[in-house]
Amino acid sequence: MTTPRRGQVQRTTAESSVTVDLLVDGSGAADANTGIGFLDHMLASFARHARLDLTVRCEGDLHVDDHHTAEDTALALGQALDVALGDRRGLVRFGDALVPLDDALARVAVDLSGRPFADISLGLTRDRLGTLSCENVSHVFRSLALGARLTLHADVLKGTNDHHRAEAAFKALAVALRKAMARSGFDDIPSTKGVL
Repeated sequence: MTTPRRGQVQRTTAESSVTVDLLVDGSGAADANTGIGFLDHMLASFARHARLDLTVRCEGDLHVDDHHTAEDTALALGQALDVALGDRRGLVRFGDALVPLDDALARVAVDLSGRPFADISLGLTRDRLGTLSCENVSHVFRSLALGARLTLHADVLKGTNDHHRAEAAFKALAVALRKAMARSGFDDIPSTKGVL
């Protein structure tokens, strides 16, 4: 029997306090409470389609704005994922997805490379989705890539509804990550360097 791939992180700053408990090989159950309803909705969708069990709690300075809460939640989520994946031995490493949601079509590719990089182009035009600033949707993707030490390319190819565009991107990220985190059947580090 393999050891459960679990990451638990507590991140506390003067701007927020975040706890994340993540189980990679889960059922897709999520319990997210960040104080930002749309972000909670995206985290639940992400967990469901990545088949992660995810609990997230954030107390942030929402009286200032949503930036710190969104950023710190994504950083902590990424760090929990990094902890859960360990040295990344035996993983497929790469994953991609093309995910439609009604009018929207999102494309995501990930590499569990150990090197954080993000190129995000979601094409959102509204100012906000609920109480989440649209500029912070892309920032969540970048912060997650940084915390998880992964390479992430995400773009939305079409769509007129920003809710659909954002949600399709989160679902595509989830599906791509699920593929990348899958066990390869080999007991090695998937790199010619011997380390990720």
